Formats: sequence, C-alpha cells, structure tokens
Amino acid sequence: MDSFAAVVTTGIYCRPGCGGRPRSDNVRRYALAAAAEAAGFRACFQCRPYRWPQSVAWTRPELVCRAVRLILDGALDGATEEQLGARLGVSARHLRRLFTEHLGVTPDGLARSARAHFARRLLDDTDLSIIEISLAAGFGSLRQFNRACREIFRASPRELRARRRKADRLVADGGLPLRLAFRGALDWGAIVNYLERQAIRGVESVSETTYRRTVSIGGDVGVVELGPGGVDYLILVAHLPHWEELVHAVTRARRIANLDLDLEEPAARLSSDRTLGPLLRARPGIRPPGSWDPFEAGVRAIVAERAPVAAARTLTQRLVEYQGKPAPGLRQLGLTHLFPSAAVLADADLSRIGLSERSGHTIRAFARAYVDGAVRLDGSVGLDELVARLTSATGIEPSTAQAIAFRLGEPDAFPVDETATSGMTATELVELAERWRPSRALAAAHLLLAEPAQLARVA
Repeated sequence: MDSFAAVVTTGIYCRPGCGGRPRSDNVRRYALAAAAEAAGFRACFQCRPYRWPQSVAWTRPELVCRAVRLILDGALDGATEEQLGARLGVSARHLRRLFTEHLGVTPDGLARSARAHFARRLLDDTDLSIIEISLAAGFGSLRQFNRACREIFRASPRELRARRRKADRLVADGGLPLRLAFRGALDWGAIVNYLERQAIRGVESVSETTYRRTVSIGGDVGVVELGPGGVDYLILVAHLPHWEELVHAVTRARRIANLDLDLEEPAARLSSDRTLGPLLRARPGIRPPGSWDPFEAGVRAIVAERAPVAAARTLTQRLVEYQGKPAPGLRQLGLTHLFPSAAVLADADLSRIGLSERSGHTIRAFARAYVDGAVRLDGSVGLDELVARLTSATGIEPSTAQAIAFRLGEPDAFPVDETATSGMTATELVELAERWRPSRALAAAHLLLAEPAQLARVA
C-alpha cells in the first residue's frame, strides 16, 4: 500500500498522487496518516488525505493488522489499551511497542485520528450540526472533539466547516449520504451480483446496482444502502434512528465490499500464477465479498452446509420470519425484518421451519458460543484459531468454518465448497490453493465470481 509523504520544510503530509514535488531529502514517509500527525505534520488542504481510510496491508505483523482493525471497529471507544491488549493476548506495553515500531503511532493515537478524520468528512459532506458530528464520530464530549480538531487539523470544527468546497456536500432523497473511499480497483458489479444471489429476502434487497439491508442500531431499526459513486468511492446512504453509532456503521458498511483490502501486494504476487493470472488480468477489481454482521454470516453458512443454494435461501428466510424482529414501514424497499440476534437463536426451536435437527442444534450451539465469547468473530484471533474454535465449540465442519472466515474478511480463508470447479475435486482444489497462501481469500473470490467461460479454463 502506498505511504503518506510528509515534507519537513512545510510541515504538511499528503496522500499518494498529490501534485507537490518536494526535494526527496525533505520527505518522510508514513504508513498511516495518524503516524504523520503523531510526528507533528498536518493534512494537505489540496489532496485532503483525511478523506481516505486508515488501513494497513497484511504484510505487517498479523497482530498489528488485527489490532488496527479492532481499533477502527471502535475497540478503544470507552476502553483502554490494556483492554485491547488483553483481547489480543498481549500486554499494552508490547502492543504500543509494536505500533510504534511498525506504524509510527500508538493505538490511542490511531483511534483519536480515525475519529477526527471521520468527523472531518462529515463536516465536509453533510449538514449535520457540530454536536451531531461529535456524537456520530464517537467523541465523548464537544470539548474533546474541539481539542482533537485543533491538535490534528489546527482549526476548530466550525472553521473547518467554513473551508469546505461547494462540490463536497452530498444530497440524497432521504437518508444521510456519505462517500466510502477505497484504493485500487473495485468490481462493484461482481459483488452486487454475488450479494443478490445470496440475499435473504426481507433483510436484504438488491435493485440494479444498489444493495440495501436492515440494520440494528442500539436495538432500533435502520437501513443502509450501498451504490456506485465515483472511480474511487461508493456512496453509502444511511437511514439510521440516531447518529451515535454512525462511525461504526460506516466501518461495517465498508466491510460488505471489502473496501479496506490492499489489493496491490497480493494481486502482484498471484498474477504470475498460471491458474489465477488470467482471472486477475481479466477482472482486476474482484474482492472477496464481506458481510455487515459476522454472526449472520455464520448462521447463513451453517444453513448452507447441507442444503443447495436455493433451499438454503428459503430456510434462512423462514428463520428470519420466525425469529427476526419486524421492521415496519420498509416494505416498499423490499425489507421487513432484522436478522435474529444470537441471544434469540441460542434457545430457539427451529424444527418448525424445516431445518434438520442437526442444523438446528449447530445454530443454537453457535449462537451460545458467540454470546458466551467462546467464539469471537471480531478479528481478534487468527484464522487457524478461529476455525478450531468454530469446529470444537459448535460442531461446524471445517469447510463451513472457512466459509464463515471468508465472509469475515480473513485474507487466507478458503471456502472450498463454494469455489469448487468442474473437473476438480475439493481435495485437489485445497492442494492447489496451498500455493496461493497467504492470500487464498482473494484467489477464492476470483474462482467464485469468475465468468463461466473463464472458470472452465481453470486447471
């Protein structure tokens, strides 16, 4: 992933592609915007690096990458570095050392920067009030929000809003529109087609190039819509009951299209592979499809474990109608329910919807393990440990555990049952996939989303 360039003579840092041409000996490079800010640099007014997400490539230590993901998910909102370290199985001191060594910023510094950047985008793109933006970005108080803006952007929120450009403000027919920026290519059409094939009627709806779904925000019903925007961003339209969790809703929406994936490094490495090379060149924007709700992804995979795609969709829809919370007033969007929570399914009798006794038992075991914390789907554990916990605590098959991990964004997950190709057994495909480590998820996405004519040539 490209690094941010900071110029010592101006005190400004820029994102890749900015038009400035400083002397090379005056440039310092940082993996994250937060690291440049920690070193005392401020964001360029022209390229506005705060409009792009802060994420790191999985070429860095896995523990660091998982910690970054947890922080961007809000792990330090109301929690400490000690608590974050405990989730990852390390001390806070060791975690800070790793962050300083590999990223140039502390975990707390990254969290503060991420909140400030999100708030700055809201100041640019929306007409939300300063107080509403402070809440939406996860700041504990307006005073804290003002202090962060002055430290990071050298101006108050009111001054920053006065600087926004006329073309920044987004307008939608209802809802709050937001840009979801990404780096590299994105084949949104391929992801939409996949989501349409997998959609749970009542919870999800796909119309042409727009994906909609119901979401639970603080126990209340909301809707998010994802659709095409520009060459480097999607448009999210959020219909939420309140704004306090907006920053986390945006992060979860980004996961649906895997917008934080660094495509450059794994694509370059896999492009010489005789099987994947032609697929990568034909559709360079393919990304592994993600999921809004990790628990939902798990239940779907369990239902599909012993049922064809069409039957699995029918069974999952019945599950939603039977146990899901109604979402009134959304029928015109094709939406009627929230997906049932783990607490609800942990003790649910699912025999009446047509599920086999084994599938019903597995779903209940999975829900209980999720509620109890025996299974963590937040990215805090590695792929092998996640698969081991899923199989031992719930009775899920290893192939199903891999399918769950794939939808959770694990970069080396390989859902062999979904990607099996004609003329090749599952065993042969698993053996073949060994040469694609540690990026088997990207390989699986290309096999899963390839056109039939392209897939026929896989060998």
